[in-house]
Amino acid sequence: MLASSKSDYDNLAAEIHRLRSIKQDTQEHNAKRQTKRQRISEMTEFLDLQNGIITEYDNKLTRQLIEQITVFEGKFQVSFKSGVDIEVEI
Repeated sequence: MLASSKSDYDNLAAEIHRLRSIKQDTQEHNAKRQTKRQRISEMTEFLDLQNGIITEYDNKLTRQLIEQITVFEGKFQVSFKSGVDIEVEI
């Protein structure tokens, strides 16, 4: 009976460890999602403050919104600071 108790304990301990890991992963995922929502909200507020229609390149606006542009053959990808990526065919 003692061996069975040890096995039950080991199984329970493994399950607790697994659940803690899932909880940690979920908390990290939620924190990343909240950060992304906040960045999108900030980007939206910034765009709402812009006056008129943008008809030419604006360095300040570009630096505020865009994290990176990656050029591929036939397309490029724009990665916004909000975490949103778009691909543009050329």
